[in-house]
Amino acid sequence: MSTELTTFTGWAATAPGAPLERHQYDPGPLGAEEVEVAVEYCGICHSDQSMIDNEWGNARYPFIPGHEVVGTIVRLGDQVRGLKLGQRVGIGWYKGSCMHCGSCMEGAHQLCRTVKPTIVGSNGGFADRLRAHWAWAIALPDNLEPALVGPLFCAGSTVFSPLLEFNVKPTDRVGVVGIGGLGHLALRFLNAWGCEVTAFTSSLSKQEEAQRLGAHKVVASTDSAALKAIAGSLDFLLITASADLDWNALLGTLRGKGRLHFVGIAPSAIPVHVFSLIPQQKSLSGSPVGSPASMATMLEFCARHQILPQVEHFPMSQVNAAIDHLRAGKARYRVVLDASQ
Repeated sequence: MSTELTTFTGWAATAPGAPLERHQYDPGPLGAEEVEVAVEYCGICHSDQSMIDNEWGNARYPFIPGHEVVGTIVRLGDQVRGLKLGQRVGIGWYKGSCMHCGSCMEGAHQLCRTVKPTIVGSNGGFADRLRAHWAWAIALPDNLEPALVGPLFCAGSTVFSPLLEFNVKPTDRVGVVGIGGLGHLALRFLNAWGCEVTAFTSSLSKQEEAQRLGAHKVVASTDSAALKAIAGSLDFLLITASADLDWNALLGTLRGKGRLHFVGIAPSAIPVHVFSLIPQQKSLSGSPVGSPASMATMLEFCARHQILPQVEHFPMSQVNAAIDHLRAGKARYRVVLDASQ
């Protein structure tokens, strides 16, 4: 039986902030280097909510969200390499890149100037099918539960990639600011990595949970006295929170050559004086999701240590209830849609 569909069906917003409705569209011909994936599960990320609401001004309606996709390959372009029909793969924030620029040739495909986001200018994974360039469809290890892994392809990759990029060592003392969708995975990764892990949270009611997730210490991110008490002690500080904080005080927690690294979207400009950086050679940086190679490495690491996101499941047919749950700040810590329901 042919698995070819002439139209795909998804859940689309027709205007900023509108509830999602069933929507059909013509995907056009399958590209020579594309795979077509039958969606089984798809996570919901705050970026999906931002795009639904057109917070960034680049949403195109009708808009189908979804960029934490897990599914099986049902069609292959004739130039696809290394993948096969029936194979289970994941697709994250990006679904294609040029494959010939300097960044792509160096293995930093996520930095390609023409990289193709899965949901910006395109239809995402809140649908029955999704297409991607074969290099961005990452094969899942057999011993990772497909119903849980979707958020690894966005949140997981975002916090795992800096460990590779900046050579974080098992002997390092690392802080994580924000214990949410990204932060809870960062704690699990860093604990398994071997680091001494400090969780920074605005709510000390999360102390016990942060420790369960892998933190050895918990510090109130808004307590100036607590920040001073750990001054000069950290090698790396990963910012996963989307909030304006006392950045100079957080920089003060770093030791010489320490790095404060952003993966969360702080809403305002970062007012940091150069004298917070120069005397002890500290660094300020940020990064997107990782490359396809780093995502494959992350999945191997997760399979070895059985690290999975903490998720709540909703049927795809109840996608609006799931989005409302996310909007209300009730998600602990990621939401995954089951496409079979």
